[in-house]
Amino acid sequence: MSKRARDNTEDVQDSSRLQKRVRPNQADRLSILSDELLLRALSFLPTSDLVSCERLSRRLKTLTTDSQLWKALFYDRFVRPRASRIPGIRHKHQNAKSLHYSSRMSRWLNDEHLVRGGQATNWKSQYKLRHNWSRGSASITETEVAGHPSIPPLLVRLHDEVVIVADAEHGLRAWALKGEDRHIATANLHPDHNNRHGSPTSMAVDMTVSSPIQMNLSIGFTDGSFSIYTLHRVKKTFTHRYSHAHSSNGTVSAIAYSSPYLLTMTQEPRLSLYSFDQETDSNKITVFGAPRLLSSLKSHTAYPPLSLALRIVASHITASIAYAMPSWLSRWSVGLQELRINLDGTTLDSRLASATPSPGATPSNWTESGMEQLYGSGFNDALSQKTPEILATPSSMPTALSYNHPYLLTSHPDNTLTLYVVTSTADDLEIGPGNRLWGHTSSVSGAYIGDRGKAVSVSTKGNELRVWELEGRRTLYDTRRRVNHEHVSVQVHPDEGTHGNQNRAWDVLSKRDEVSKGWIAFDEEKVVLLREKMHGAQAVVVYDFT
Repeated sequence: MSKRARDNTEDVQDSSRLQKRVRPNQADRLSILSDELLLRALSFLPTSDLVSCERLSRRLKTLTTDSQLWKALFYDRFVRPRASRIPGIRHKHQNAKSLHYSSRMSRWLNDEHLVRGGQATNWKSQYKLRHNWSRGSASITETEVAGHPSIPPLLVRLHDEVVIVADAEHGLRAWALKGEDRHIATANLHPDHNNRHGSPTSMAVDMTVSSPIQMNLSIGFTDGSFSIYTLHRVKKTFTHRYSHAHSSNGTVSAIAYSSPYLLTMTQEPRLSLYSFDQETDSNKITVFGAPRLLSSLKSHTAYPPLSLALRIVASHITASIAYAMPSWLSRWSVGLQELRINLDGTTLDSRLASATPSPGATPSNWTESGMEQLYGSGFNDALSQKTPEILATPSSMPTALSYNHPYLLTSHPDNTLTLYVVTSTADDLEIGPGNRLWGHTSSVSGAYIGDRGKAVSVSTKGNELRVWELEGRRTLYDTRRRVNHEHVSVQVHPDEGTHGNQNRAWDVLSKRDEVSKGWIAFDEEKVVLLREKMHGAQAVVVYDFT
């Protein structure tokens, strides 16, 4: 059989196919533009399109990751909105968008440290970090720190990417949240091994002297004494610096440390402010002398929960205590006391303030006989232990309290929080009316206020964590009606890309019958919770927003 003759039309089709596959030799119009012009064009793109451009070519990948480009985006999304909300930054009739991008550090508010970092600051990573905070996306890890309940409760603190844990059984432990070798140091709380101070009941980290190399911390004990320790991150050791004698005022229930000043609150209750005499020896090691008692005040109306704070300025130091207190109008309220002292130890004044009653509050009998009739003969014991009988009442005391000037935040067993704004001037101290915050679906057990007016709160069951933006939003909180707070708070959820141990950790947290209560704190990148499971095991859970 003879082969079919080739048709000329097939040759024409093949040639047309070849012509279609030929790429033009001329360059595209974008390639001939300079980097400066392309950066200018990219600056008008939304963030999602800018990220998509990274995959187009190597040149665009380099340009779209330019630090100055992301620095302007960071300012526009995260700094300018804050500046527009804070009174005094812009005129009340000035449009928020008129606050243009500026490289002046005074325009960056609390983010000026990022500007000082210069080229060392990765602005794209900073943008991604804040973006994850804003939508509540985090990876989750869990580390068990105790296999059974600790009495007194386990103490946990977070500072500069380091978690410090203290309890009577294991002593002091510290580990880093980053790196391969995360364990830093372990030490006995009692160097002489005679347990003469009892169990640890409170802990604070020194915010003034602490550095990436070392940090100082103070621990209070059940016998009323306290000790100072130094953690050396490079040497991976704890060093015992000083131990104060025990006190007849009872357990140290709260402590604040800002070198050289130390503020304690004891069970009596008594507020005491100390000043340490520190010297440096020939080996450049700080030696702590016996502290000097600057002031001591006894309170008859301060009830737990408590929050201590120290603020040091050029002319004086302000020691403050925020606390729950009985109230005639609303059965419970919050109080604040400030003690201002000169740097030489002379007392300037002591001021008291209580929260302004909320609209609609009704009087109630807060006399001792009235409380005995309302709650029974064990009122004082129930009040100090925060038993369910007291917590279940409609006007029950707060479950947690956090104070970071000018914001004071309390949490409640009725799924809500209350925000107070504190005004402290040279002549006046005032706590504004409380404003309820809704968002949680179960009882709130812990709350903590950090920098830039950001706060985190966790439910009693531990399966619901929310991030709140409090700064400059006083008018949004209306005490007369429930408003939608979704625009000021977001619930944290596991990142979509998490898997393995992180998913298993979230599965554990989601089981309501396995987690009971916890302590909470956070820094720029992470939230750390102390969770106590129903069978008694305690674990540190880390939410990483990077």
